[in-house]
Amino acid sequence: MNIQSAINREVFAPRDERMLVAVEVKRRKRKRVPFLPTGGKGEYMTYICLSVTNKRPAQLLITKVKRFGGSAPFTRRSQWAVEQLRQVNGINPNKDCPEFDLVFDNAFDQWVASSAPEKCIFIQIMYHACQTYWEGKEGVPGSPAGDQQKGQRGQGGQGSPGAQGGHCSPGGQGSPGAQVGQIGGPGAQARRKSTVGPRPRHTEFVNCQSKLTGDACKMNLVMYRCKVFFNRMKKAMVSNQSHSQAGAGPKAGPSGQRPPGGSMGSVVQRASQALHERGERLGRAEDKTVDLMHKAQQFADTAHKLALKYSN
Repeated sequence: MNIQSAINREVFAPRDERMLVAVEVKRRKRKRVPFLPTGGKGEYMTYICLSVTNKRPAQLLITKVKRFGGSAPFTRRSQWAVEQLRQVNGINPNKDCPEFDLVFDNAFDQWVASSAPEKCIFIQIMYHACQTYWEGKEGVPGSPAGDQQKGQRGQGGQGSPGAQGGHCSPGGQGSPGAQVGQIGGPGAQARRKSTVGPRPRHTEFVNCQSKLTGDACKMNLVMYRCKVFFNRMKKAMVSNQSHSQAGAGPKAGPSGQRPPGGSMGSVVQRASQALHERGERLGRAEDKTVDLMHKAQQFADTAHKLALKYSN
């Protein structure tokens, strides 16, 4: 079982939530508390998770999960609703980087992901989840946005009772009942607006690469998942190599010299080179796909114009 499945099973499933994505992070700048002594509390890992509730209406949540030690259970530390997430800062819109910032109403966190591809996967899934969430929230009755639209339609279609029941005087003015209705109208409208509430603020994504939010997002997601897989395989192989060297110890050759690096090092080097070449090929394929999409759109526009021209 991988880390994300374990987090989902231990933290989110008991709370009737479903985790969409998780990324392992570290702080770029350590928070210092002046009245606490210096020194860490031991080794721990931090994960930023995006989840959605199974109950309707669904809620999109951002949760900070920690794991102290290697075998300790996962612990939920902090949780925010997506309405509290004001901004997601990708730091560099020109290239992949592991740094990103999350700005909430009451918190500002600067993170570094374990790798740039994992950060890109997290940003991409979060962006599309937020878009889907806000689009569904616009037309849900009972939500602030849906109630505001309903209130605006009600204000536009209703007339004051005094104006409907009053009679016009010779001078062109309404009856006292109509005047009372006009005077009480702004107060009633203000009370209706106070019950509706302000329109919810959507999350802002800044300094994020266009390929994370563009049309070729599915291909980018596959490419980043491949990079993450190869990075994890590389780390596992390096870890196994270090453990084997520590257990066996260095062996001297016939002439007293240590032999060159074993086959494990060459395997890691070949895997790293293959990963780099695969990334370059996927990048070129992505560029060609976008170019073909634009050419296909131009061809469709030209064919449509010709059809309109000769149909007349």
